[in-house]
Parts: sequence; structure tokens; C-alpha cells
Amino acid sequence: MPNPDVIEDLYIEAVAYGGNGIGHYCGKVVFVPFVAPGDHVRCRIVQQKKRYSEATVEEIISSSTRRIKPACPVFGLCGGCQWQHLDYQEQCVWKERIFRDFVVRKLGADPGVVLPIMPSCHQWEYRSRVQFKCLNTPAGLQVGFYRRGSHFVVPVSHCPVIHPALNRARELFRAWIDKTPWAGQVPQIDLAVDYGGRVRAVVHCLSGDLDALSRHLKPLAEEADFALFVQSGRKENLLHVCGPMELIIEVDTPVLRLGYGPGGFAQINLSQNRAMVREVIATLISNPPGRVLDLFCGMGNFSLPVARLAQQVIGVESYRQSIEMARLNARLNNIDNALFFVGESFGAASLYAAEGAIDLVILDPPRSGAYDVARELAQVRPERILYVSCDPPTLSRDLQPLLHNGYRLVWSRPYDLFPHTHHIESITLLEKVPGEVRGVTKY
Repeated sequence: MPNPDVIEDLYIEAVAYGGNGIGHYCGKVVFVPFVAPGDHVRCRIVQQKKRYSEATVEEIISSSTRRIKPACPVFGLCGGCQWQHLDYQEQCVWKERIFRDFVVRKLGADPGVVLPIMPSCHQWEYRSRVQFKCLNTPAGLQVGFYRRGSHFVVPVSHCPVIHPALNRARELFRAWIDKTPWAGQVPQIDLAVDYGGRVRAVVHCLSGDLDALSRHLKPLAEEADFALFVQSGRKENLLHVCGPMELIIEVDTPVLRLGYGPGGFAQINLSQNRAMVREVIATLISNPPGRVLDLFCGMGNFSLPVARLAQQVIGVESYRQSIEMARLNARLNNIDNALFFVGESFGAASLYAAEGAIDLVILDPPRSGAYDVARELAQVRPERILYVSCDPPTLSRDLQPLLHNGYRLVWSRPYDLFPHTHHIESITLLEKVPGEVRGVTKY
């Protein structure tokens, strides 16, 4: 008797945002992870919804010509990558297609406003920051990543998407902490590397005795020439052990050198970040902005390059240490028309617009987006808005109140900052349509 939970032959037609493949069975969409368009698979349904099903592969009946051998031995177990089994060019084709669908279908935009995707210069060893998860076991300290959809640690000996210096640092910290009293107290190690190859580590510790851990790790980190911090609880509790506070990234032409501290934000793909800053500058250079407001400004990644064109830039960020770094970066780069303030992004546009007209707003929010800020901007009405997004669903949600209240979408470009994953970064330019718009449509 046939098993109703098993689909004997499902043809994979496409891939979706989130990384899963898409097939159709009995009039419903079926989502299946780790498959390629063109695969025929035998799969088991694990969850039934009203309009779709979720399934797992039991057998690949015939492989797509687009399928390749993954580079990582734990691909499919580790939750980090979803698309290592797809050729990189194929990944970019689907990312551009998925992003275009969000902009055109969700926003009703003309397909011509979506520019071609900007592929990553490097598809391997591109990550400059990584969070390793740790688990102490009878066999020793395991350091790796969570399995997809769980808190089970999958140990890794080498991750092909992170910078080689971080792979080396991972093994050193594993050896330094293994078989010590802190082996069961360290749930996570954050590692980052900058343009110059300097490594910074933040070791998270559940124990309150950070001094003893610091004394143990300090001479080892100094010998390896690592900057070291230890942390218990929130990032405000960082303890500086040794090495420089900041890592340095480079953006723009001529080069700006920008530092960011532990707990602060910098894009993980440094070459792609530089390409995004370059596109922002190229967009503005023919019509330089007057007064600019940069929301979620961090350490000045966009603020300071734009300040070299603008009359004035005001950066707003809620994390105090990032604002302190932005002010320092401005001084070190001799930029005196950029002011930085600690504060929430929501409310900032109204506050600073009361002091004078805002020509351009840049916003680079977290994955959760900035819907409340978008509605506020529809009232404040700056001439231009540049929205840097890491999540197409929240981008399309946030743009709707602007596009329904007097703004038009000029262009939108996806960027691949995360090869072998489903994640898509993007930059979108909006311009105010001439003429007054009264009130804000609820949306």
C-alpha cells in the first residue's frame, strides 16, 4: 500500500527565498531543502500546511545538470550554507530572480528598475566575521556551528567560506580552552579579521570569573598576535584583555580607513561592502546631497564616504560604542562635516528635519527592517532615500508606505554578500515625486 507521506517522484522546478527547492504535488507547493532545479527526488512530507507542504529528501532519483559536489564535508548538517550544491553562477541567477520577484510582484514595480546582481569577487574565504558555537563533550571541546533548526553543535575542522586566518584562530582557541576548567563554560567564540589580517576574538563565558579565564588566554593570544576580549552576558560587559580595540576596514576611493570595535557592526564580505559604498557614491556624485541623515549608521560605513560629497551628514545609531568609533573615524580621516549621535532611528528624521530640510536619508537596518521609520519618512519627505537591506521580505514591506505616499522607485540592485547561502543584500534608491502629498496612507 503506498505511503501517503512519501512522494515517489517530485520534480524540482525552482528554488525559493530561504534556500528550499520548489515542486508541486497534488495541487500544493512542496518545499524541499538541499535540492537543485532539475532534480527528481523521492521525498518524505514532514509537515502539512493548508497551502503547502514541507518535505525532506530520501533519495535523488536523477540529478540536475546544475548540481555540483559541495566543497564542505558537513554541508547539509551545518546550518550555515544552503546552496553549496549549486554552481556559483547558478546561485546568482536564482538570487537575482528571487529578488526581482519581490520588487516586481510585491511592489508592482517595473522589472526594468531591478539592476543585475553584483556577484561576490570571492565565493570562498569571504567571511571576515564568524560566530563559532562550542560544546564540551567527553571526547573534547567541539567547535563549529548549529545544525539547521537546532542548537546541536556540528563540529568543523575547516570552514571554506571564512577567511583562512579565522580557521586557524578557531583551532587555536579550541586547543587553548579544551581540557581546562572553562571548557564547559564557553558557549561561543566570535572571531573577526580586518583588511590587514589582524584577528580579534571575543570569548563568551557563562562563569562570572572572567579574570581567571583572561589570565589563561592572555599570553597565548599575545603570542599569536590576536586582540582578545572576554564577555559574560550582554555585549556591554566586554572585558578587554589584550590587543587593539578596533579592526580596520577600507572603503571608497580615495581610501577611507574605518575602525570598528567589538560588538559593533561591519559587513562580513569586505570587498562587497566596498562595492556597495562605491555604488552609493557613484549615484550621488552627479547631484551631491545637501543635508544627509544616516540611520543605523554604525561606525560610519556610509556616512563618512558620503560626507565627502555632502554639505552635512548626521549619523544616528543606538549602540554607543559604534557612535564613539564613528566620531573617531571622522577625526582620523579629517572629515569635519559629519556629526554622530546615540539614539533610536525611529523619531530621528522628525527630530533633525525640524532643524532644517533633509535632502537624503540613508538607512541600513537589521534583518527585521524599519517599517516604523519608513512611515515616518513618508511624513518628513526627504528628497531621496537610499535603503540598504539584507532581507527582501522586510524591504518590500517597508517600501510600500513610501511608494503609496509620493515616492517612486528609481532603481534597486541585489548584491551577493553571502555566497552559498540564500541571503541577499540590496541597495534601493527612491525619489520624491514632485508635488505635495498630504497625510500618510495607512498600509
